[in-house]
Amino acid sequence: MSTQTDSRRDGVWAQPYELASGQTQHHKLGHVRLWVTLLDQEWQVRSETRAPETDPVGWTESIGHQLPQTSVSLQRFIRQGDSSVVTFIPAVANLPTVIRPYHPLTIPGGARCTIYVGTVVWMKICAGASQTLLTEVPLAAPSFTWVGRNTMEGELCYSSSSFGRLVLDALPKRPWRATTPVTIINRRTEPLVLERFSLPTPLLSLHLNERGQLWTPGVVVEVATDMNSASLHVDEALLVAAGPCVKVAPAREKPAKGRLVRAIDRVFG
Repeated sequence: MSTQTDSRRDGVWAQPYELASGQTQHHKLGHVRLWVTLLDQEWQVRSETRAPETDPVGWTESIGHQLPQTSVSLQRFIRQGDSSVVTFIPAVANLPTVIRPYHPLTIPGGARCTIYVGTVVWMKICAGASQTLLTEVPLAAPSFTWVGRNTMEGELCYSSSSFGRLVLDALPKRPWRATTPVTIINRRTEPLVLERFSLPTPLLSLHLNERGQLWTPGVVVEVATDMNSASLHVDEALLVAAGPCVKVAPAREKPAKGRLVRAIDRVFG
């Protein structure tokens, strides 16, 4: 259990931190700043998202007594019992996330490809040994888009700020993003032009490797010969390149058994 005082260290997912009454833990990750304060009768959570000026790569946390300006939004929660432990659990997005390849990509008939995508996670702030959820904080300002045939048929999705890549090493790894390999199989004889893809984010669990990186199982999308539908399924295992991992969060939604068949315009929009 972490008891550091006024020291700055790398933040860690799913690790319990202990605070004394009156102390504030300050997190810097990406463009988000977060302050969690413990008082005798309550927890306080303050957060703000700053305009991006650079592309930050790390996550640091420190424990002290400094609070931000009063203009930063404040949430207050009744403290249950005398527990002084706070834990930060990652969570996948609660809507599908639309991914775009770095440039539109053509998959010839009968071919397949794997692209690697990074999606921003939410931070669940949990108190006590039972990890009671206080609130969730998105680690990037959510941007919405619509995927479907028209404004009546389709679904609301998040739009990813990062591009899918054909080479895993070309995908930036950040503590607030989860990496997902997506394999697309084109069973048609005609080429498939991939301009964007709706990733079923709520069906993915989160896993943490020894380098502090988040991974999800892979997703396989198979385009049928009639091009009216596509089938999706989530792999059971993680990519070998992820290395040894520990599961830190379940999927938000339980996947249906077998393959998920969806209209083609719900997948490639």
